[in-house]
Amino acid sequence: MSRIGKQIITLPKGVTVTFSPEAKKVSVKGPKGELHQVLKGDFKVSVENNEVTVTRPSEEKSDRAMHGLYRALIANMVKGVSEGYKEQLEVIGVGYKATAQGNVLELSLGYSHSVFLAIPSELKIQATQEKGANPMIYLEGIDKQLVGQIAAKIKSLRKVEPYKGKGIRYVGEYVRRKAGKAAAK
Repeated sequence: MSRIGKQIITLPKGVTVTFSPEAKKVSVKGPKGELHQVLKGDFKVSVENNEVTVTRPSEEKSDRAMHGLYRALIANMVKGVSEGYKEQLEVIGVGYKATAQGNVLELSLGYSHSVFLAIPSELKIQATQEKGANPMIYLEGIDKQLVGQIAAKIKSLRKVEPYKGKGIRYVGEYVRRKAGKAAAK
């Protein structure tokens, strides 16, 4: 039995989960929005007394592999519609800037041109620039996968280099630094 798959998901106040067996679709609705997930195979999702359980149809290897995944996806959807997900990115480098206008992020990252990135409308983005501090980018949304994917896309525009530590990184991320060349005698 999957250790994660057999765990019960407790629903916070204001969150409802519905499962349509003929469409094989799980819908989670909460105060922040609504998310949907299609399940492959004959997985069953039951909701009783504010608790959600996922049961697999058989002991085949493919069903065992998907059991924990579907339970984790539903748990992420429940957390997303109740609390939401946030990512914070820090832009480090002399002259590096970040500005957000609507759902377009403009980055100046030391290239000969500015980089413009369109952010999906499901996400809220904010860029702040305080004097004496590095520019910060804040992403917020209800879909964990989408928030992480967009944060990784922003980070990939200027990877952190190991000598000076310049680039875009997550807040609190550790970057291993290298010493560089030793001075000649």
